[in-house]
Amino acid sequence: MTSTTRKANLLNAIAPVNRGLQMSENQRKAIFSAVAYLEELNPTPAPTQTPELLDGDWLLLFTTSQELLGIDRFPLYKLGNIYQCLRVAEGKIFNVAEIKGLPLLGGLVSVCANFTVVSEKRVKVNFERLVAGSQSLVGYQNVKSFIDTLRSPKKLLAIDFQIKREDQKGWLETTYLDRDLRIGRGNEGNLFVLRRI
Repeated sequence: MTSTTRKANLLNAIAPVNRGLQMSENQRKAIFSAVAYLEELNPTPAPTQTPELLDGDWLLLFTTSQELLGIDRFPLYKLGNIYQCLRVAEGKIFNVAEIKGLPLLGGLVSVCANFTVVSEKRVKVNFERLVAGSQSLVGYQNVKSFIDTLRSPKKLLAIDFQIKREDQKGWLETTYLDRDLRIGRGNEGNLFVLRRI
């Protein structure tokens, strides 16, 4: 089976589960199986040494992270798109979750981190800053322009604070990477499937 077929199988498996929010045990098994099959044909064995492929803005298609998916369980709010934006030259990761609510209640939650390469596949992540608030108050238009806003030192009209706790560390391993798809696994056992935007 070619990588194109395996990739199509994975995308078909994750399409109906709303990023992991609505998933049966059988769907979960099928997704994990499709991920493992695709990882076997990883065309980029050393992702951290291939910054031109790793760098950029990625849309989350699927995750097992309850921390991310839990945002959807607040009353009146629904989880919108979730992005992970990598700026490899700066050693920065920006996670941005759009939150849909009643009119004028659209919000976002963003966590900024720095990372250091520890192996061909793995980076160590240190979380630095949390920003949460109204999309309109922070001037949110789209994720690309918002990353530029987050990179500037100014405080935003939002909950905006530095993360100091020592336990806010982790690692992220890229187990599959091509021009438009990335699979990652985190230190808490979470799985992430992302598509380049």
